[in-house]
Amino acid sequence: MKKIFLLASFITIYSMCIAQGKFFTKTGKIEFDASAAKSPEYIKAVNKSTTMVLDSKTGDMQFLVLMKGFEFPKALMQEHFNENYVESTKYPKADFKGKITDNTAVNYSKDGTYKVKVKGKLTMHGVTKDAESDGVITIKAGKIIANATIVAIFADYKIAIPGVVSDKVGKSAKININCTLEPLKGK
Repeated sequence: MKKIFLLASFITIYSMCIAQGKFFTKTGKIEFDASAAKSPEYIKAVNKSTTMVLDSKTGDMQFLVLMKGFEFPKALMQEHFNENYVESTKYPKADFKGKITDNTAVNYSKDGTYKVKVKGKLTMHGVTKDAESDGVITIKAGKIIANATIVAIFADYKIAIPGVVSDKVGKSAKININCTLEPLKGK
């Protein structure tokens, strides 16, 4: 009986140690703007169900977004986005795997705002490319608020914009990430 208790205690402590320093959300927000500079029409969308994990000890981070989760102001824009541009059925998700390169500059145990640099790989439309960004990490009441902006050039990800709408859709998208993460609890 003691061996079972010791084994169960070890597993519980191990799980808590594994989760310690990791923060998580399933309700992160990603907004993008792909409007052409001189177009009166805005090509913007938001996804409020982005999953993100951050390891505060190493600075390793990852986020995942389902492409069909983007909401547009017009149903036709959403349909074209999913069927013609990002081909959501064939490429259902986009993700970023990277690292806060200057993670030691962030004091995760104290409320404050810290400017950081993020580097990693962005995968979208079946293509993976290097991506980097300046970001901001805000520590507030035990939570982490992560903000960053990445610019993705459509041609780099083999996303073709038809000539008929090229005056309305830009050649790139400005992607704003805003996630509030809470400590990941060990199970």
